[in-house]
Amino acid sequence: MKVIDLRCRPAYLHDFFGANPGSPGYETARWLNRRVGTRGSDEHFARSLTPEGFLAEVRDAGLSKAVVVGRNTPAQHLPNDLIHQITHAHEELLGIAGIDPALQGVDGALAEIDRAIDQLGLAGIGLEPGFGAPARHPDDALYFPVYEHLNRRGLPLFLMSGPTTPDPAFNDPGRLAKVAQAFPQLRIVCYHGYYPNTQQLVGVAFRYENISVVPDMYQFLPGSEVFVQAANGFMGDQLLFGSSYPFRPIRQSIDDFLALGFRGKVLDKLLYGNAARLFGLAA
Repeated sequence: MKVIDLRCRPAYLHDFFGANPGSPGYETARWLNRRVGTRGSDEHFARSLTPEGFLAEVRDAGLSKAVVVGRNTPAQHLPNDLIHQITHAHEELLGIAGIDPALQGVDGALAEIDRAIDQLGLAGIGLEPGFGAPARHPDDALYFPVYEHLNRRGLPLFLMSGPTTPDPAFNDPGRLAKVAQAFPQLRIVCYHGYYPNTQQLVGVAFRYENISVVPDMYQFLPGSEVFVQAANGFMGDQLLFGSSYPFRPIRQSIDDFLALGFRGKVLDKLLYGNAARLFGLAA
């Protein structure tokens, strides 16, 4: 069984992921593990406090690829050079660059896209409109030059959403429709699946096939059953697996995913095929 984990970060990447035992960030990582259904030790992520430990975690879980996600928001910056440093020279790892045209300027953000892809070898671009200052929706005009650039280059866009958005009003999947309609060839991937607004996101994804969904850790919470129903029907090519490690164990997340009720004929696509197509990997 091949598996690509679309959202998988080592604990040593940042305090928020538990990089410093005894710190508030470490306790937050433990708390979040309990909230999203971790069984066993809520300090399992401590294994990835070193690069060697993270690679061992990825390999022991049997992943074909783990996608390490960068971030560029006013509250948290995970530099693209750091994502490159973690992922380069490791066949099992892919990196996603983070940008913010509000912080970098539009021209600076476009230049960083090119640098991240062409020089750092990263595989896609992450954007977090609801975490900006001020918070924005993805259909804000500020982002349209970014979408045009990604569309022209054939690069996937990864949008952050979900209940941790500081203002829940900016966790609105309906605002994706304008973007998907304007750029029908742009591959748009929604991290966290706009949880808990799952029904609305499924409705938008029904209309626009260029929208894909990675519910990651929220796939295992109440209300996410709709993703299983949708993937067993029209959305089998639009759902992808993610563990959201270190906030959930990788192997446990795979096992729990297999038990959710997905039909056998779509499981290979959800776990591997859809992501392989997204990144241009071998089927």
